[in-house]
Amino acid sequence: MHRLLRILSTALITAGLVILADVGLTLAWKEPVSSIYGSIQQGEAEEELDELAARFPRPRDLAAIEDTEDVGEQASELADRFEDEVERGEGIGRIGIDAIDLDVVVVEGTDSDSLRKGPGHYAREDRIGNRRRGDGSAFPGQGETVGIAGHRTTYLAPFRQIDEIDEGDEVILEMPYATFTYEVTEHEIVLPSETSVVENVGHERLVLTACHPLYSAAERYVVYADLADISLFAAGDRAWQDP
Repeated sequence: MHRLLRILSTALITAGLVILADVGLTLAWKEPVSSIYGSIQQGEAEEELDELAARFPRPRDLAAIEDTEDVGEQASELADRFEDEVERGEGIGRIGIDAIDLDVVVVEGTDSDSLRKGPGHYAREDRIGNRRRGDGSAFPGQGETVGIAGHRTTYLAPFRQIDEIDEGDEVILEMPYATFTYEVTEHEIVLPSETSVVENVGHERLVLTACHPLYSAAERYVVYADLADISLFAAGDRAWQDP
C-alpha cells in the first residue's frame, strides 16, 4: 500500500512539473505542444504556396496586363484573377514584419483549422464574432481593406508581439503576383463584436487583428496600415515569365 502511494505521489509530482513547465514556456514564449503542430502545418502551407506560385500568374494572366502601364491597375487585375485560384486553408502569400521579426506564410481563411497553419486572411464569407461580414476582406491590390488575423499564444503564435508594432513600421505582403508594402498608421483595442475594423474605407489598407490581452479573448488588438508601395513580381523573386 505504501509503495503504491509512493508511486502515485511520484506520478502526480511529475505531472505537476510537466504542467508547470508547459505554463512557464507559454508565459515566456508560446504554447509548446500546439507550436510543434503549428510548425508542421506551416510547412504544409509553404508547400501549398510554392505550388500556387508555380501556376500563377499564368501566361494568359500576364497577357491581360500587357497594355496597362500603371502598376496599381496591373496588380488589381492580377489580384482579381488570383482570388478565383485560392482555396480555404491554402497558403496564399507571406507576411513580413521586421519590427517583430516575423516572416511566415499567410493562409486563406480565419476558421480554426486555417489559423492552425498560420495567420489567416479574412475570406469573403468569414465571420467576425457572431456576425457575417458581408462583402468580406479583399486581396492585396484590390484597393480595399485587407484583413489578416493570427494567434498570440498557440499554433506558432505569429502575432504574439502585435502590440509592439509601432506607427511607421512596415508590413510586407508578398503574393504570387506582386509584393505590397504597408506603413502602420495606428492601432486600437476593440471588443470582439466590433466588426467595423475590417470594413472598406475607400482606399487600400491592411488590418491585422489578434486576441488581447495575452492569454485572453476578451478584446481584440488591431493594427492599421496604409498601402505605401507595390512591386510587381512573382513570389520568391522569380522573374516574370513571358506571356
